[in-house]
Amino acid sequence: MRQRFTIILTFVAIIGLLVILNSLTYVKKEKVEDMETEPNRSTYHSGPTGTRALYDLLSESGYKVIRWRESPERLFSESSKSVNTFVVIGQIRIGFTGNEAEALREWVARGGRLVLIDRYCDEAIVPKSEGWRVTARQWNFPTIDDNPADTQKMTSGVTAFHPGQPTVLTGGIETVMPSRFAARLSVLPPLKEENANHDSSPDIFYDDLKREPVKASTSAAPINHMGNREGALLVDYAYGMGRIVVLSDPYIVTNSGIKLNDNLQLAINMLASGGGLIAFDEYHQGKGISQNPWAGYFAGTPVLALGAQIALLILLILWTNARRFGRPLPLSHTDRRSTLEFVASMAELQERSRAYDLAIENIYTRTRRVLARHAGIDYNSSRSEIAKRIAQRSTIDAHQLETLMRQCEEAINGEAISWRQSLDLVQRLRAVEKNLGLRMRAREERQAAENI
Repeated sequence: MRQRFTIILTFVAIIGLLVILNSLTYVKKEKVEDMETEPNRSTYHSGPTGTRALYDLLSESGYKVIRWRESPERLFSESSKSVNTFVVIGQIRIGFTGNEAEALREWVARGGRLVLIDRYCDEAIVPKSEGWRVTARQWNFPTIDDNPADTQKMTSGVTAFHPGQPTVLTGGIETVMPSRFAARLSVLPPLKEENANHDSSPDIFYDDLKREPVKASTSAAPINHMGNREGALLVDYAYGMGRIVVLSDPYIVTNSGIKLNDNLQLAINMLASGGGLIAFDEYHQGKGISQNPWAGYFAGTPVLALGAQIALLILLILWTNARRFGRPLPLSHTDRRSTLEFVASMAELQERSRAYDLAIENIYTRTRRVLARHAGIDYNSSRSEIAKRIAQRSTIDAHQLETLMRQCEEAINGEAISWRQSLDLVQRLRAVEKNLGLRMRAREERQAAENI
């Protein structure tokens, strides 16, 4: 009995030691550096090749957007009827299966809207329509030396594109700046054999699940919205009752490229012109809902690794007579990316979209909190109360301070404001902080030092 107790106690001590070691030495794998040869086009990714800035801007601007993390076959479910636009941004991590591509084509034929942003056109998801088809040709390919965060290098030698004709997709656009790796789209007409077999009636697409006919209501001939003598950059065409939009360069909508020229306006036109809910395909970016909920709960923690080690330890004890082992640690990796890349992109987007109220809100919220603390009252106190207390403790005029606070709150609540007015409000807020001797937070001091 005592011998068994000793074995059990030893086993518990080993497990306890493993728990302590995992908790102290667990090292989270650092993110690899972004490269244009292996881009990450996910809306979760805030690096140069990601599209998080576009997703966040659309969401904050009032557009209805979601991250689609299920198979395209789920587009026909009751909960997905509100999806109007499905966005696929290549290069995807997981390819479309035959059933998934077939379901996506059927969804478009029944009135959906597909936006494909890629340098390659897969005929499985960009099918022919009445014999017309769209192909992509790429003659310049990125290398490991091409830094996607360097906009000058990415657009070296590229001439900005002008709209070819006034359309819904080119509204409000003067020029668009793609990367030097942008493909060119070609529109190929139906073959002679197809013309001979094609009558004057519109094409009929069938629902493979219900076999219900869906007739095309408009011409299937693709429209070239933007391009040059080398080929088109932006094309769209009718497929059944829906439409397919193809843009041949994903760099235009990435965190690094969306701030150039009118790239942002082009992205908004393509995604929001159809109205309704916009679904970004994250399923084929490797973000699908496919893992066990219990495993997902502990993802990013040492619990799963610890459980695997305990199971392996039991096997090794039985097999090798309790020989111990040590787990390998990942090598250190230096992240060469600037921590302010995403911040700079968001700031540029806010300036281009004239979202001055967001800048005022970010600064005023912190200043009001500091003023309330300095006055010794609650944050939710009225403007007049805060101004009165500040005036009692300083040389600042209570009426001027209350007026400044009211103007800031009116701008935040939607009153029209120019960039000069927003700059004046920020300068007056900073002047109040300086007058009261309120120091910037440590994080802001570090950011100011990095910008020098």
